[in-house]
Amino acid sequence: MSTTHFGFESVDEREKARRVRGVFDSVASKYDLMNDLMSMGLHRAWKAYTVLVANLQPGQQVLDIAGGTGDLALAFAAKVGPTGRVVHTDINEAMLRTGRDRLLDKGVVLPTLVCDAEKLPFASGSFDLVSVAFGLRNMTHKDAALAEMNRVLKPGGKLLVLEFSKVAQPLTKAYDWYSFKVLPQLGKLVAGDDASYRYLAESIRMHPGQEELRTLMKKAGFGHVDYHNLTGGIVALHVGIKC
Repeated sequence: MSTTHFGFESVDEREKARRVRGVFDSVASKYDLMNDLMSMGLHRAWKAYTVLVANLQPGQQVLDIAGGTGDLALAFAAKVGPTGRVVHTDINEAMLRTGRDRLLDKGVVLPTLVCDAEKLPFASGSFDLVSVAFGLRNMTHKDAALAEMNRVLKPGGKLLVLEFSKVAQPLTKAYDWYSFKVLPQLGKLVAGDDASYRYLAESIRMHPGQEELRTLMKKAGFGHVDYHNLTGGIVALHVGIKC
């Protein structure tokens, strides 16, 4: 039996996707509110910076993986305009439905698709930009997912990975206290679910740090990879360019 981690717990690889799906089924309706509360609104600045780095042009093709409630897809759609295309995807149907409804409420209609990042249903060389925000750490085989993202990009295309990362050393104790004491209680109070936010804190610690993720992206075929630490390394934006 092949095992992987679900937070700090070791589980069968085949079990992880189901358990991650359960987490996001549970929190989908309160996801945006919880993001605002637990990051004190900073997630909006992190995503705005990601859009800035994307530097999208009218007419370009974009794939938003683990797009959830649609923050990035909405911003990207405004940049590529009516001649471009943003495909909004997530493996979790509840999250995707929440995002689709939110986009429709804003008058934006995008191709929306449930799909697994480890087996993307798109032709090679289809997109100018692929993005994944706060989704990579939940994937069972990160190497396979990154290789797929590389495959569907055009030569010279860009991958943006926005994800929780390794916080700067002076912040470690305060960040650990907040993650393991405050977040689960906040989740229980607002979303009626402390376990999912305990998993969030654990999954962040199990995710590769800045340099490790950079190495993974290079191994997946990206010729140039750089990263930008945001808010003391609580979050990092990795940028990979396909050869």
